[in-house]
Amino acid sequence: MDKKKRCTAVILAAGSGSRMKSDRAKQFMPLCNKPLICYALEAVEKSEVIDDCILVTRAEDLVLVTEEIVKKYRYHKVDTVIAGGEERYASVAGAMRLILSEDMAVPNRDGYVFIHDGARPFLTERILRDTYEAVQKYGACVSAVRSKDTVKIADEDGFVAKTPDRSLIWNMHTPQVFDTKLITGAYAALEKNLQELKKKGIHITDDAMVVEYFTDHRVKLVEGSYENIKLTTPEDLAIAEKILSTASDR
Repeated sequence: MDKKKRCTAVILAAGSGSRMKSDRAKQFMPLCNKPLICYALEAVEKSEVIDDCILVTRAEDLVLVTEEIVKKYRYHKVDTVIAGGEERYASVAGAMRLILSEDMAVPNRDGYVFIHDGARPFLTERILRDTYEAVQKYGACVSAVRSKDTVKIADEDGFVAKTPDRSLIWNMHTPQVFDTKLITGAYAALEKNLQELKKKGIHITDDAMVVEYFTDHRVKLVEGSYENIKLTTPEDLAIAEKILSTASDR
């Protein structure tokens, strides 16, 4: 049996929570009496797949996260807490630079990186295992679900231009998982060409897009879970509470 390669989780928790209509960053908002970010961190802490973790938060929250989240809840797999950027891609890029460096207890230069939104509390070991198996085979994969809705492509005036085949439409989730060399190289290329992308009006929305744009490596879609929702609005918080209460009744 081949030796397991190192697996590092990058948990993104640098959002402002503006769409939550709260003056508190959403990653710290209580979800069933526990900060939202704790759910993703607990999944990582308990996982047999993940070896260590980089937690990305806002610069002004570094001390709070370290003392009141990581140390308080004893998340031993969190190697480093770093400040994120103004945009998601900037936060990931910072983690990609760190993951190769001696600032990590064990640099991950030849393993896998699991990039996950801290606002998705329903990360499971099954999702981590499925994406781990896929990344071993394909080098790049994304947890996703098939679209339940018909999707319309609009023209510039807001009229329907075309209707893509729904069977080919997937909704992207996280974790998005990559060979370390692949994703760090892709993000290095992104940082080098960022101004050119901005001039072209190209907006980077997820990690798979970085790989798609700067490499010829294909990204495999892995069936995830419809419960793996991202909490963005107050309505999402209510749905998450319902999911947790239903799970406790099972």
